[in-house]
Amino acid sequence: MVCSEHSNLSVDGEKGSLEHLPNEKKEALNRIRTVIGHARGIEKMIEEERYCIDILKQIAAVQSSLSKLSHLLTKDHMRICVSEAIREGEGEDKIDELVEVLKYLRSS
Repeated sequence: MVCSEHSNLSVDGEKGSLEHLPNEKKEALNRIRTVIGHARGIEKMIEEERYCIDILKQIAAVQSSLSKLSHLLTKDHMRICVSEAIREGEGEDKIDELVEVLKYLRSS
């Protein structure tokens, strides 16, 4: 997760809040690796022309994993980036940024 100008790690010119939360970073990496594994499994199931319901169950598992990951990152972003921006008097921009991304997460 990226939090501009609020920590010491740089990612594409911006800073990441997960640097402050090593357990959450580990959990996020585990979740995305699980998603990648499930996605590869879905690809193989489609190639093998498996039963549609079985494929749909795997898709549901991926969606659930992605949802859990987005909740984790949203929580971490609020705990680190938004709270720090509020302390620095720049909370409105971070809140607007979060509201904007939540629209996309909710529609998926």
